[in-house]
Amino acid sequence: MFPSRKSSTPSVSTIGLLSASSSIKAKFKAAEESSSTSIPATPNSTFSLSFPSTPAAEQGFSFTKDELKDISAPAAPSGDYARSQALEDLPAIRHALHTFLRGQMSEAEKYCNERDPHKERMYMTAGLGLIQMLKGLLSFEPVDIEHALESVRHASLVASQHRRPSSLTTRISSLVISENSGVGWIKGMTPVERHAELVYSECLLEKAVLGIVSSGDWITFIREFLNIRSATNTYRTLEEFIQLADKEAVARGEGPIDTTIDLDFRSGVALGVGINGLCLTLLPNSVSSVIAMFGYKAERFEALRTLAAPGGWSSNVWPEAIDLSSDTNSVKSFKQKKDVSQPAISQEDEGLRRPCTDLTLLIFHLFISSFTYSGVDIEQARAIVNYNLTLYPEGVFFLFLKGRLHVMESRPRLAIASYEKGMDLTGADYKNLKGVAQWELGLCQLALRDFASALPYWKAQAEEANWSKAVYRYGLAATLYDLATTEKDQSDAKKHMKEAIKWFEQVPGSMKKIAGKHIPVEKFVSRKSKKFLSQGNRLLHPTLEFCYMVGGMSHTPRTVFVSTIIPSLTQSLSTLASHSSKPSSYGNGTGYWDDYALAQLLNGACHRYVAYPNQDAIETEEEKKLVEATISKEAASKKAEESLKWVVENGTKIELDHQLVYTAHLELGRLYSCFGDIEGARRELELVNSGKPLEVNAAGRKGKYSLQVRVAVVD
Repeated sequence: MFPSRKSSTPSVSTIGLLSASSSIKAKFKAAEESSSTSIPATPNSTFSLSFPSTPAAEQGFSFTKDELKDISAPAAPSGDYARSQALEDLPAIRHALHTFLRGQMSEAEKYCNERDPHKERMYMTAGLGLIQMLKGLLSFEPVDIEHALESVRHASLVASQHRRPSSLTTRISSLVISENSGVGWIKGMTPVERHAELVYSECLLEKAVLGIVSSGDWITFIREFLNIRSATNTYRTLEEFIQLADKEAVARGEGPIDTTIDLDFRSGVALGVGINGLCLTLLPNSVSSVIAMFGYKAERFEALRTLAAPGGWSSNVWPEAIDLSSDTNSVKSFKQKKDVSQPAISQEDEGLRRPCTDLTLLIFHLFISSFTYSGVDIEQARAIVNYNLTLYPEGVFFLFLKGRLHVMESRPRLAIASYEKGMDLTGADYKNLKGVAQWELGLCQLALRDFASALPYWKAQAEEANWSKAVYRYGLAATLYDLATTEKDQSDAKKHMKEAIKWFEQVPGSMKKIAGKHIPVEKFVSRKSKKFLSQGNRLLHPTLEFCYMVGGMSHTPRTVFVSTIIPSLTQSLSTLASHSSKPSSYGNGTGYWDDYALAQLLNGACHRYVAYPNQDAIETEEEKKLVEATISKEAASKKAEESLKWVVENGTKIELDHQLVYTAHLELGRLYSCFGDIEGARRELELVNSGKPLEVNAAGRKGKYSLQVRVAVVD
């Protein structure tokens, strides 16, 4: 059912998504009459997990603001609640969701509480649990996380009470009778009971996430992993049920989908199946191969198509797919570029969880893409962001995601404007949501080398945020240090340096554990802080190295590289070269070769970005001319290779920062890939992934090197 990711013709598993409302049908009929090409009078109503192009996309169909659906609050329930009425709350939870996405988050939470004062309604308790989970993760305060856990546990209990009852006799007979297990068991459920299975699985996943981040020990991690496994199996069974129901509908001549299965349920199954499948593809190959033995295959494009299906999104990046709606199962070619700027499913025709699938796709394209590349589609991300901002012009989440999109486009100034607008709209009850924007704003200002403007954002995170105090405090300390070393006023410089020392001293004691392990980036900043103190309060370009290590440098505008960063690195390299005959004369007599290797690595990386900018970067003609007038592509490529090879050749001299050699091999692999030297790129990247010591003399290194997880190559 699931092919290899490398297959050119992946198969399709079908969770049809009905989108043919009367208004939409009329639009398609009008499009048909005005077109010289013969197309169906109504749209193909089967939107599978692997979503192909549709008549809507082919006709350039778009949704205007006047056509947006007004999702108002339904009438308050009257009388006592009965579990058989659970699905009557779907309009209410849809109203709460859209209120939340519009930026009225406190109002959405209040609405859920008022509509269900006794906390007995399945969808209302589930919605409230999700809101509490988000608040807990944003604040990372133990009290908030515990409150979120209680809320999710209660939602899980309520959902369990709505599930199909299973007696001891039924459980025993299910071992031999298929009707009492798997798809047969789901088929015998009422719609309420099927929704309850879906909600219960969602609660299991939410509880697992909260449990893992709050406990910090391996025992809890293993227990929650079992919950994740249980939820995953349920999602797979629900998917198989929908596939079978659609197949039977076709056999009865009522296809292409079973219309008795509602869109809200279909979108929920698509969300769960897609997220689980996507997470499997992010695991290391060694883990994925073991999990595959138990039937859990990692299929990146299948998972992405699943998530794109509820919104009707298509892609020019993902490979071809088999059209199962055709009798011949022919392969539909996607070689011709499609217009993916509009979805094929409108807000009026969407399932309840469609906004959640949109958000998941955006998180993958705009954040997870920092350490993986297969399936990433910035063009699709741009379309999803623009569409949702039309629906929610003051939606904080989509404003933040718009900012992140600008970061991916190497336009930090536009990103700053979008993030700041979102922060202004964030209510007092969700002030911790600002921490997401402050992190990005701090990196954007550092990318522009504006230390003074970056300072307030890092200070706010260091003093208020709880996600990773060690990283935030290091970011603040490094910003203060670079501000002090570039400050012309000596009085201000001394003040900044004194404050920087204070924050560097606090970093090692601020580390925390998740699932019994320290976070790799926290170990890195802790080691750098200790090194700062041992070297007599000295580091080389700490903010530039920090940006590089957390992925911020790759989205720096090329004009900043050639006008500010590279000249600064050139000056540092000149200073280091002047001490080559007597390294002990550098600084306090320690760290010479580490600093030299770091400067060369950063110099090589910066020149690579100048020669081969981020493929999603957007530049004006004036910016391109400025860069080309400063350095040619050929000269930048040559300089990048020379600097990176210097690090590799001098790796034996490094004392502490052994990760620099591995990172240099990674950068060389990327550079050779840009050259078109595939064999050279493969050689360098295989060295990185081999696990072998690449410093030639690794006797000075104990255990793993810093950020080894980051340097590992993920497809």
